[in-house]
Amino acid sequence: MPKSVKDQINWLRLTRSRRVGPATFIRLLNEYESVDAALDALPNIARDAGVSKYTTCNVGVAEREYDAGRHLGFTPLFLGHPDYPTLLNEAPDAPPFLWAQGNITLGQRDIVAMVGARNASSLGRRIAGNIARELGAAGVCVASGLARGIDAAAHQASLQTGTIAVQAGGLDVIYPKENDALTNDIAQSGLRLSEQPIGLIPQARHFPQRNRIIAGVSSAIVVVEGAARSGSLITARIAAELGREVMAVPGNPMDGRATGCNILIREGATLIRSGADILESLDRPEQSQMAFAEPPAAEIPRLSARQIADRILNLLGPSAVSEDDVIRDTGLPTNSVSPQITALEITGDISRHPGGKLARKA
Repeated sequence: MPKSVKDQINWLRLTRSRRVGPATFIRLLNEYESVDAALDALPNIARDAGVSKYTTCNVGVAEREYDAGRHLGFTPLFLGHPDYPTLLNEAPDAPPFLWAQGNITLGQRDIVAMVGARNASSLGRRIAGNIARELGAAGVCVASGLARGIDAAAHQASLQTGTIAVQAGGLDVIYPKENDALTNDIAQSGLRLSEQPIGLIPQARHFPQRNRIIAGVSSAIVVVEGAARSGSLITARIAAELGREVMAVPGNPMDGRATGCNILIREGATLIRSGADILESLDRPEQSQMAFAEPPAAEIPRLSARQIADRILNLLGPSAVSEDDVIRDTGLPTNSVSPQITALEITGDISRHPGGKLARKA
């Protein structure tokens, strides 16, 4: 864990370095045992992978972001630190670094995410508000994405009992502007989180990244209104991949805003009508998952780094798949495959998707 300001800035430098996503960050930290060593090694890793003139994030850039965040009263949270949100810490693509504002102890509470349509109906907003109040009364914190509609209704109803807003842009960028007052209220009594640099204005590609954090901090996710192809369903599917419970409020089949919820229920999501339904559902014991087993040493062939990289690329296509599945399918040990995955990320041959999944670049 970074202790001094210099260590914290170097942690931020590695986080902001080109093509270093969360999984690559963890792999580098595990392999080189310190952020400083990982920063020193990155240019050589890139060169060996065929990327010339690779440079890490400039120390001045990281210092300016760090100083700006601290000046605004934001708190830096580092992966693995006790103040870092508990469940997010277990996610395979948890952000190595978060900016936070507000009550950081909310990240250690029982958390349920609530998401839904931006153009929510009046009934949908009322349902979201009622559920959020019921959860808050039971001591459960509510997380959402600070969007208009269902998100805003859930935050507003849980301000006094605990709410977490995960933002798609920089923590200092209020989006949408109509949530200006709500954002300030959350800063006073709730918690705001963002993995993005200070000052970043959110673009379309940033919202799926935000959604994975909403899913990651929560033990369950509730969808209240959502179209068949919406960010709410993306968040629900990420939550399912993380092993979180997915719940949905059913809606009128004739209302397009309810289509996504009805699809989720058809696919096995828990149908809920109230906060009481959620609390009852969360009492279910979790199902255990089988641990990944590496192939026996006798079956491991001797391959060069290039041959391992080629094997990884041959296993990947445009559809994202689990990194564990890729490692298993190579038939090689993790410590042989992981460095080549890092190298392929640095060269841009493969990309990371929500849930830590891998895909081959077109």
